Amino acid sequence: MTTPHRLRELINREGGPILLPGAPNALTARVIEQAGFEAVYVSGAGLTNTYLGMPDLGLLSVTELVGHVAAMAEAVSIPLVVDADTGFGNALNVQRTVRQLERAGASAIQLEDQVSPKKCGHFAGKDVVSQQEMVGKVHAAVDARLDEDLLIIARTDALATEGLEAACERAAAYSEAGADILFVEAPRTREQMDYIVRNVPGFHMANMVEGGLTPLTSRDELGEIGFSIALYANAAMRGAVAGMRLVMDHLAQHGDTLGAADLMISWEDRQGLVRKPEFDELDRRYAADLPAEGVVA
Repeated sequence: MTTPHRLRELINREGGPILLPGAPNALTARVIEQAGFEAVYVSGAGLTNTYLGMPDLGLLSVTELVGHVAAMAEAVSIPLVVDADTGFGNALNVQRTVRQLERAGASAIQLEDQVSPKKCGHFAGKDVVSQQEMVGKVHAAVDARLDEDLLIIARTDALATEGLEAACERAAAYSEAGADILFVEAPRTREQMDYIVRNVPGFHMANMVEGGLTPLTSRDELGEIGFSIALYANAAMRGAVAGMRLVMDHLAQHGDTLGAADLMISWEDRQGLVRKPEFDELDRRYAADLPAEGVVA
């Protein structure tokens, strides 16, 4: 079974929305897989924050994104849901982006209708392209995929600029164009979340951003509303930064890491996380037989 097909089965499965944690790199994806999650989200914001040390303002290139997706696909066996921002250009660029990301290992690709350069969905000052232009991008994405199971996620940021009804109209149009999952970004109330799912048929994703515009909602409640995916795009990264600060504060205060073992994973845990025993075994399996001393091979 391909990973896109597995992802489709997860979304269709009964029992509430799937939990989708985000990862900015392959190591975090490994942690998420080890924790038992069934899919991982490649966060554009998280990747920009960690790789560039910059805010989520459309600064990442498609080449940089593809390289990280390929590394993560090699590191884990669970499906990757990839944040592709605006698709890095017009409909023709979207086609190339989808093909590159599918080859790199994406199981789902998310596209949004912001103008380029985009901004984080919970930042002020966003603007969107016309509905017709985004419909063309969705059509292009659907036509570009080689595996029909590859999921296309269409996100709209129009709620902030055009209002709730217009955002729902856009989501419905994107669904009609072939999007498999709908993502109306940054509803501000439970009532708006209810309205979106009630008025636009299809699978919906809810973005749970700690400190963002959308009220944090439990998995059970999201299921009651009708969401299929509960996205936690940067919870892992933010937790990692908190841990790094604790260790660095200890080092700055004491001048060493003596007594800081409980703030870090162990040496053994670290090597297990990156699969060193597996690589050691491969190294032994493929090692060349060395000639005896003094013998010219």
